[in-house]
Amino acid sequence: MQNMLDLDQLDVRPVENQLTLSKWYEFENAQFVKEGGLAEESAHCISLFGKAITGTLLSEFLNALALINIVPMQVCVYQAHADLSAGVAIMACFPPGELPKSDVRQAAGRLGCQGAVLPCFPKLDVPGLLVMDMDSTAIEIECIDEIARLADVYDEVASVTAEAMAGKLAFSESLHKRVAKLQGIELSLISPLKDDLPLMSGIKPLCEVLKAHQWRLAIASGGFTWFAEALQSRLDLDHVYANTLEIDGQRLTGRVVGDIVDAERKAEVLNALRERYEVSAGQTLAIGDGANDLVMMAAADLGVAIHGKPKVVEQADAAICEGSLLQLLYFLTVPLP
Repeated sequence: MQNMLDLDQLDVRPVENQLTLSKWYEFENAQFVKEGGLAEESAHCISLFGKAITGTLLSEFLNALALINIVPMQVCVYQAHADLSAGVAIMACFPPGELPKSDVRQAAGRLGCQGAVLPCFPKLDVPGLLVMDMDSTAIEIECIDEIARLADVYDEVASVTAEAMAGKLAFSESLHKRVAKLQGIELSLISPLKDDLPLMSGIKPLCEVLKAHQWRLAIASGGFTWFAEALQSRLDLDHVYANTLEIDGQRLTGRVVGDIVDAERKAEVLNALRERYEVSAGQTLAIGDGANDLVMMAAADLGVAIHGKPKVVEQADAAICEGSLLQLLYFLTVPLP
């Protein structure tokens, strides 16, 4: 039987010092809501994370939820990873209509935390599949921008990127136009970049934890195989899918060869790997930062924006807007109520 929780009991101490880890506590109003027949139909889980959470902060967050008509039913404090602060999971009754994901994020953000409404409960201890974008997701940079800087054609490449971002060019067309600007660049100029790609904070320990739990990992990138393959051994990835730069005489020709990895292709990769590895329902994740990742993220059971563009954060199931990618574990370790 779950303990009852009175918000007035919470104080300024860390919340994990006040509530037992992985134990669900029921709010006093929960039984009333259940009797009204609303709980099962409109209940969703909110994850609050990102910094040390005190009992006072939790109370403030719950009060903020009340202002947007979200009624908390149960709460649980849990430890996603030894290197992360304790997170808080809240089962809550939501008002009818579209889930107010942005309102929850904003309420958490005003308290210096991050918040996400979770549509499903992927479990770390059940083998799953993570498919990730590469540029500005698994690594900190956009490789084509860095190549362009090295070759002193950044402004020309950026102008094409701007057209694509404004919706004036399809991804494949913009890719061909940008790569054309790289014609003649010597591989020796960009080899140091490939050999020392700056990993996004937390991506390596995240991959280590997932592999230890029998997860499959893949990159599906609109970037280039030259860089994706360099990451494969560093992150122990099972597969990488990216675009291939044509090379002639140790120089880039300014062309891409083979099929283009665009938004639709990324989703196809996720679905093919899901089928190949017979991944259980609810156990596929996709992460990315750009509009080119949205189709893949929608195809996954849980799509998470990573330091994403505003449109991507808005449309994703959940978002990590700052800090380490290790925080993805907050979404995989919520104890079942």
